[in-house]
Amino acid sequence: MHHDLPLITTLAAALGLALVLGFVAARLKLPVLVGYLLAGIVLGPATPGYVADVGIASQLSEIGVMLLMFGVGLHFSLADLMAVRKIALPGAVVQMGVATALGIGVSAAWGWSLGAGLVFGLALSVASTVVLLKALEGRGALETMNGRIAIGWLVVEDLAMVLVLVLLPALAGPLGGAAGQGAATPLWQALGRTLLEVGAFVALMLIVGRRLFPWLLWLVAKTGSRELFTLCVVAAAVGIAYGSAELFGVSFALGAFFAGMVLRESPFSQRAAEESLPLRDAFSVLFFVSVGMLFDPRVLVERPLQVLAVVAIIVLGKSIAAGVLVLLFRYPLNTALTVSASLAQIGEFSFILAALGVQLKLLPVEGQSLILAGALISITLNPLVFTLIEPVQRWVRDRSALARRLEARDDPLAELPLETGEAFLKRQVVIVGHGRVGRHIAEALLRAGTPFVIAEQNRERVEGLRAQGLAAVAGDAADPAVLIQAHVAEARVLVIATPDTVGAAAMIETARTLNPGIRIVLRCHDEAEGRLLAAIPNTRVFLGEQALAEAMLADVQHSGRGQTPAPAQPRAA
Repeated sequence: MHHDLPLITTLAAALGLALVLGFVAARLKLPVLVGYLLAGIVLGPATPGYVADVGIASQLSEIGVMLLMFGVGLHFSLADLMAVRKIALPGAVVQMGVATALGIGVSAAWGWSLGAGLVFGLALSVASTVVLLKALEGRGALETMNGRIAIGWLVVEDLAMVLVLVLLPALAGPLGGAAGQGAATPLWQALGRTLLEVGAFVALMLIVGRRLFPWLLWLVAKTGSRELFTLCVVAAAVGIAYGSAELFGVSFALGAFFAGMVLRESPFSQRAAEESLPLRDAFSVLFFVSVGMLFDPRVLVERPLQVLAVVAIIVLGKSIAAGVLVLLFRYPLNTALTVSASLAQIGEFSFILAALGVQLKLLPVEGQSLILAGALISITLNPLVFTLIEPVQRWVRDRSALARRLEARDDPLAELPLETGEAFLKRQVVIVGHGRVGRHIAEALLRAGTPFVIAEQNRERVEGLRAQGLAAVAGDAADPAVLIQAHVAEARVLVIATPDTVGAAAMIETARTLNPGIRIVLRCHDEAEGRLLAAIPNTRVFLGEQALAEAMLADVQHSGRGQTPAPAQPRAA
């Protein structure tokens, strides 16, 4: 039998070794990502023994990136992206500028040219969306406001990197490198063409795609075939990603992200997310294995101080810059630390840019090795960085007078206006979060004439609510000051409509301290956490699937008594 099958052997070796080393990492209380990265190092060309096909592993990892970004798009609407644009757009641009400047400065000290420093700094400035998604999913923070800001921030970075990858060949000659394929094109023409292509892609997806692809998903779902439905989801994710890269020059990741966003318009988007989940998990493992395969451990021995400088820029430099920017936009310390932790790593775009820099003779080969070392170390450290958010937040608040002043600064959105009616200040309902769930609750209360106050982290959304004449305060409701401003001490009900169960415990403690008799209603997706929260007196916990089952059962029993139930509007559980 013919055994020269590099695809099968690479798949078998990568998944098998990743399983073993991932299991060992989990038993040692380390992130499983560490095991996946170590599996890649073992299978890579820099270590003795069996060497997997790096090219095939890289292509398989690209599929993982597509499916992961597709899954994010299914949960991240255009409205979510526009809601964080005022912080994500300027924040990402300034943070990338700071990180690039740090990279240029460090590389200049090593004797590199300006072109090498520019490529090096840009590669360190952009974080990996795949790593971020894993971190947010592990913490259950994917749908929180902090998670949306972080994802929106990285989407802006991805768009910026698309421009960089197109413009770099045209700039290679003036920067001291070799003439690239686009070197003969004037810079303004290259920039204009890129903006036109990206704009055409986004317009096509939002105008045509958001009507065509949901209709296609509905058409396939009518067949009743689960295999066809799964095939349609995967084909849409991979096909749109590939087509967008070939026709419009955008990245696979960005194309898949927009594919998910347009398919979100379909009523089958939740099912699409569930059907693609096993494939996303499997191929995301291959992404981390392929990163490990590119790493040469000798760089740690030959250039330890340079590696340390690279890791410092990634984990500390750009993270501190991002945190300061978030605070300047008047967001709370928890949001600043979450965004900082999200950016404390680099990934797929960094590898692509480094490879292009070497090809254009701008970046020395040792620069590519340092970037890979920084990626491997920062990805390994990233789960630990996320676990430090809450301890660091407590430490900073306890010891820094500046941090306390920033939290308590004069912010018109953090307080209810003086002209707020008395009805909103006593026996009102306090709603934490104005997302998909909170919005439905607020609309129902508004129709019923029940006064309520909304506590929401998104400052732009709070401005919009106030423009509609609604009572709203900006801030993280886990901070007691936010619920105090919402007058929770006089409220009759606290509705926690955010999926952040970690912050929910702090909100409940604050509410109970200020108002022992308040009734608390909250949502939860984890049954174990739900049981713990439900044990708190005068608290009602709604689990997504359980709430849906109870509503359907009530409808069945209602119709069983010979009555025709009124048609219900679909509601988010």
